[in-house]
Amino acid sequence: MIARKGTAMTARMTFRPESCRAAAGEARKVLAAGRVAERIRRKDHTLWKPEPKEIANRLGWLDSPRAMPGRLAEIASVVEGVRADGFNFALLLGMGGSSLAPEVFRKVFGAADGFLDLAVLDSTDPGAVLARAERLDLKRTLFVVSTKSGGTVETFSFMRYFYNLVAEKLEAEEAGRRFLAITDPGSALAEIARAHHFRHTFLNDPEIGGRYSALSCFGLVPAALLGMDVGLLLERAAAAAECEFANNKQEMNGVLLGALLGEFAAQGRDKLTFLFSPRLAAFGDWVEQLLAESLGKEGEGILPVVGEEFGPPPVYGPDRIFCSIRLAGDDAGEAQREALAEAGHPVIDLKLADPYDLGGQCFFWEMATAVAGWRLAINPFDQPDVEAAKVLARKMIAEYREKGAMPVEIPVLKGPGLSVYGDLDARKPEETLAAFLGQAEPGAYAALHAYLMPSPGMDEALQRLRMRIRDRFHLVTTVGYGPRFLHSTGQLHKGDAGRGLFIQFTADDPRDAPIPDEMGRPESALTFGVLKQAQVFGDRQALINAGRRVIRIHLHGDPADGISRLTAAL
Repeated sequence: MIARKGTAMTARMTFRPESCRAAAGEARKVLAAGRVAERIRRKDHTLWKPEPKEIANRLGWLDSPRAMPGRLAEIASVVEGVRADGFNFALLLGMGGSSLAPEVFRKVFGAADGFLDLAVLDSTDPGAVLARAERLDLKRTLFVVSTKSGGTVETFSFMRYFYNLVAEKLEAEEAGRRFLAITDPGSALAEIARAHHFRHTFLNDPEIGGRYSALSCFGLVPAALLGMDVGLLLERAAAAAECEFANNKQEMNGVLLGALLGEFAAQGRDKLTFLFSPRLAAFGDWVEQLLAESLGKEGEGILPVVGEEFGPPPVYGPDRIFCSIRLAGDDAGEAQREALAEAGHPVIDLKLADPYDLGGQCFFWEMATAVAGWRLAINPFDQPDVEAAKVLARKMIAEYREKGAMPVEIPVLKGPGLSVYGDLDARKPEETLAAFLGQAEPGAYAALHAYLMPSPGMDEALQRLRMRIRDRFHLVTTVGYGPRFLHSTGQLHKGDAGRGLFIQFTADDPRDAPIPDEMGRPESALTFGVLKQAQVFGDRQALINAGRRVIRIHLHGDPADGISRLTAAL
């Protein structure tokens, strides 16, 4: 998006076919008439809603590119201390906006020589927790506890588990020195970090929402641990911000893109399908959360589609719009993109000079999301439907603690390797998916919710199923691991127009792990397996309460094999 350090913005955003270019021209006129960029710069909450609630106190991200350089000395000092003490690995414990940007930076940039490698734990699957714990060299691992609210149940569960593990294996009084906290001032985590003598606590601007926090401490501290040039990342972001608010006809403009996306969504093209250069593919997960959680509410929504393989134009319906984000010199897939444009699908091309342009892209997409919210007449900074699943999950946990067991469900179908739960008109288990997906209406999409242990083999099995569904039913498909997606696309699933078809996949946990009730004490009234079960049931009930169609397929034996058998049945 920016040519090189210290240079002006040179890249441009291009549109095709001609109908898309014409729509962009009309969007420019509407933006100018509404003085949209100017009002965003002034932090005018009335651009979105008459009242300032959850808007006026959520616009701190506009200042990040210029404000965060003042925090770099603090960040560098902590990183140098960590390196001097011999740490070579960091495990970030977080969910959603607190974990997605660090994961992107690790996958795109890797770890520089002499700095810390980094992994993210955002799965309550007990197998995932135990596998991560068993691979750690505790003497050289730094734990980064990252949560804006300072009370996220998954993050606190991870923190208590690993704190106790460190205190048990090493000297208890030294445990806190192996933890960093990133949170808002006054949060419960800030108090815990003080009480347990964490190495350092980074207090973030409280007026920055989680999914808009990539260019704040939540993204930059992990980036610095990896050895990235965070100053350059912020320079790219600052140049992008200047472009947004400059009084000229710049083409690379998130305000323009947001207006265009909102207009297409209002016309029924509400499935924004991303095409990435391979090195940038991980950026899709961050953009997915930003768009889905910001724009899926009040019966509106733009569904981000990431990770979908290229297909011929006939497999795509009239609800699609495509956005290609590529590094300079990468022209792979150009013939397919041109074929999509020739078939009448809007295709937007963004080209980045190098991976550090992701700093500019973060700000660019934050602006685009904010403006799309304006076009759809919604508040892009709240998440009114996220709490529903959390409340129901907490209710399930309370019942478990009272009765000592989770509720027993009766499957509607049972066959070799699987049991099916939900309202379904099918006679044989192998007919489950075809019968359920056959209910699809125009504009529908299928969301695969995998409450399973993430692994490369599971990724491949889910991808094959996803592509089979798309190619047979011509349905937009998305995939998410639970509970991770609850902090990403979960808001959209319950707040959009209600055309989604939701398929939960669950399996028995071969192993489980206790969640300590308190830091430094062994007592445990809950396990990660039970927490995950409660989240499955809570989200399913929240979807049903919102009028969504949902089934659960419980896989016996190897879950990846079970998904492969379902794929074959289609």
